[in-house]
Amino acid sequence: MISEPSLLWLEPGDTFPDAGHAWSKESDAPGLLAAGGCLDTGTLIRAYSQGIFPWYSAGQPILWWSTDPRMVLNTEHFKLHRSFKKTIKNFSANSNCEIRFDASFKAVIQNCASVRRGGQSGTWILPEMVAAYQSLHDDGYAHSVETWIDGKLVGGLYCVCIGRAVFGESMFSHRPDASKLALAALVAFCRAHDISHIDCQQNTRHLASMGAAEMPRPQFVALVQTAISLAPPAWRFEPLYWTSILGH
Repeated sequence: MISEPSLLWLEPGDTFPDAGHAWSKESDAPGLLAAGGCLDTGTLIRAYSQGIFPWYSAGQPILWWSTDPRMVLNTEHFKLHRSFKKTIKNFSANSNCEIRFDASFKAVIQNCASVRRGGQSGTWILPEMVAAYQSLHDDGYAHSVETWIDGKLVGGLYCVCIGRAVFGESMFSHRPDASKLALAALVAFCRAHDISHIDCQQNTRHLASMGAAEMPRPQFVALVQTAISLAPPAWRFEPLYWTSILGH
């Protein structure tokens, strides 16, 4: 377990410290802000609204993070490579292929929880996290973007949306490009609803290859504060949204 004298312990209902108090790049856990508290809907909304997110493993307390810099995808900078653009066109033209929003949220998060990444022996999407985000979904703040082929769920992602601030969480794929199709659909949806950024939390080569880039935390938090004050979009996908990234 990570321990350091400066780490704040939260009781349920406590106020989060300012994200600027998170551990620095030079620490053993850059971005770590606090531990403890709970995962109810109110707490999660307060956390995300301040640029804070939960991330921990089995055997640890709830750990709260606010990384600096923050990995963020500007939806106008989404990289659509030529071969993948063709994949989207073929997918959108096939009557047996479909993007659905929130049709099977539980199945999406459970599939994400089953993914093992980078040699990890376990997952950070623990049963209590699944339950917490299911509650967040039931309350209208968490959503799934799903890729369906021949009536089967083959890939997708889930995210949090507060106002017009969108925070990507995790994705899975059972077929080539299925999760990328879900992400492309989310970008298309965001462009259609004037949502400028999708939070990606942490820097990975995969995210960078799709156009995500690091942003100083103060700039990211300011973006979030503006976006959460706006009316949320209606979470449904229309095929015409593809035109916002295909260019026709």
